[in-house]
Amino acid sequence: MDMVAGLGCACAGLVALALLVVAQRLGLLYGLLHKVDRASPRHGGELVAEVLRAHGVRFLFTLPGGHISPVLVACEKMGIRVVDTRHEATAVFAADAVSRLSGRIGVAAVTAGPGVTNAVTAIKNAQMAESPLLLLGGAAASLQKGRGALQDIPQVPLFRTLCKAALSVRAVRDIVPTLRRAIATAMEGTPGPVFVELPIDVLYPFHVVQKELGGSKIPRGLRGKLVQW
Repeated sequence: MDMVAGLGCACAGLVALALLVVAQRLGLLYGLLHKVDRASPRHGGELVAEVLRAHGVRFLFTLPGGHISPVLVACEKMGIRVVDTRHEATAVFAADAVSRLSGRIGVAAVTAGPGVTNAVTAIKNAQMAESPLLLLGGAAASLQKGRGALQDIPQVPLFRTLCKAALSVRAVRDIVPTLRRAIATAMEGTPGPVFVELPIDVLYPFHVVQKELGGSKIPRGLRGKLVQW
């Protein structure tokens, strides 16, 4: 009887652990513990701008696009000068020049798909010159990758051969540590460019992402719950 009771307790513990892991993966436990406000106007772009400002970034070079708009808006609000260019390669060349002249990391931001691919030549130039540079690239929402979303291409594999690191942010809570890691990687040892992919679902406010993924009306039942998760 003692053995049966022990096995029962062990099974119950495993089930509880499995449920906890599932809850964490779905973000349910995080929402309960941190009182997530789904109507909050704050967005991931503000976190990006805060990290850049903390590392002494004064200029952000870009060719604006919808995928990266939250980053540009937040940088303007926080005193980082957003410099608009006529081509993505020009934005990266300018960030490279700032890096060489100031000794600080140069930063450029480009929109998804063709915006990212247009920056390839300039990134290769920064790699050859060993310039510490951070390239922020917009991307389709995580749930829409590989499903024909606007300007969705495999960006990270493209830059793995051109940069010291090519990273993709998967959740809002990963924005700050990922960017800190990217900047440190670009600066340490032999300097060079680093690419960070920022999907729109980690940059925009929740209600905008919800509308993008599920339409203006969220369906009821299991499908609606899955969209919200």
